[in-house]
Amino acid sequence: MRAVALLSGGLDSVVATAAACQQHEVILALTCDYGQHAVRQEIAAAQYIARSLGIEHTVIALSWLAEITQSGLVAGAEDIPQATNKSLDDPDTAQAVAQAVWVPNRNGIFLNIAAAYCEVLDCTGIVAGFNAEEGASFSDNTPEFAQAAEACFAYSTRRGVHVIAPTVNLDKTEIVGLGYEIGAPLHRVWSCYRDGEEHCWNCTSCLRLKRALEQAGRWEQWQEQRRATGAA
Repeated sequence: MRAVALLSGGLDSVVATAAACQQHEVILALTCDYGQHAVRQEIAAAQYIARSLGIEHTVIALSWLAEITQSGLVAGAEDIPQATNKSLDDPDTAQAVAQAVWVPNRNGIFLNIAAAYCEVLDCTGIVAGFNAEEGASFSDNTPEFAQAAEACFAYSTRRGVHVIAPTVNLDKTEIVGLGYEIGAPLHRVWSCYRDGEEHCWNCTSCLRLKRALEQAGRWEQWQEQRRATGAA
C-alpha cells in the first residue's frame, strides 16, 4: 500500500512510521505546525527521521488552529501541566492533563489533511502513531477513532483511505521495544511538550517516554545514542 505518514517526531509516530515502512511504501511524511511550543524540535526530529527512512518530508502550516485553541501546548508555557511518575496512571490526573493539552479536533484535522495528500499522490493509507496508553485519556488515539475515520473516508475520498496504526494496541513500553526491534531511529525522537535544547522531563509526555525507556531497559542506551549523535 502506498501511504502518507503523520510524523510529529515523537515516539509513537516514529515507531509507527518505521513499522509501516516494512510493509508499505511510505512516500511522504507530514509534520503539522499548529503553533505548539515544541514545533521547532518536532520539525527537526521529523526531518531527521524522514531522511533516515528515505521519505520525503513536508511541514503543514496551520496558523488558524493556533489562533482558536487555548490548549497549554499552544498558549503560555506555564499552562503545560507537570506530572510525576505516580500520577501517570491516575485516571483523574490523566483526564486533567488531557483537558489541559487538548487541541480542538487535532487528530481529525491531521487525518483529513493526510487524506487529501493521499488522493493527489495516489495513496490509500495514512500512517498514524495512535497508542493504547494515551488512548485511555484521548479518544482520538483509539482503534474506534481510526475505524470511524476510515468510514468517513469511504465517502470523502474517491477510492477510500485506510488508517495504518501499527502501535494502536501497544503501550509506550511495548512501542519502545518494537522500535528497537525494527531499528527505528529512536534516539532522535522529540516527545517533550516544551521547546528546549533537551527534554524537560517533568511534563506528562516526557515522563511517559522516560518510563517506557526504563521499563524496556533502554534508558541508558537511548541517552548514550543521543550524546553520540549530537542530539543531546
